[in-house]
Amino acid sequence: MAVVSVSAQEALALQQAGALILDVREPWEAHTASIAGALNIPMQQIPASLNALPETQAIVCLCHHGIRSMHVAQFLVQQGFESVYNLTGGSEAWSRTVDASVARY
Repeated sequence: MAVVSVSAQEALALQQAGALILDVREPWEAHTASIAGALNIPMQQIPASLNALPETQAIVCLCHHGIRSMHVAQFLVQQGFESVYNLTGGSEAWSRTVDASVARY
């Protein structure tokens, strides 16, 4: 199974349909530009935190621009997660197209 890349607007629609937004940025980044309803687990902590992630729920990974989140999304697919997406453009895209109140940094 491959990771599906989605736009910020598609990620919002997935979140509204019940998907988990997994914010893989560092805590200071998530605090600076928080996405409502997102679960923040920094990229380096993902392997040790797999049991905190829902196996049957869609997961949309996001970071600042979409590179770290793509690596995490690929890792999750390798671990057997079936419905994994990467938010192309990350929090920057979210701020530009979904919620302008999310700080850009």
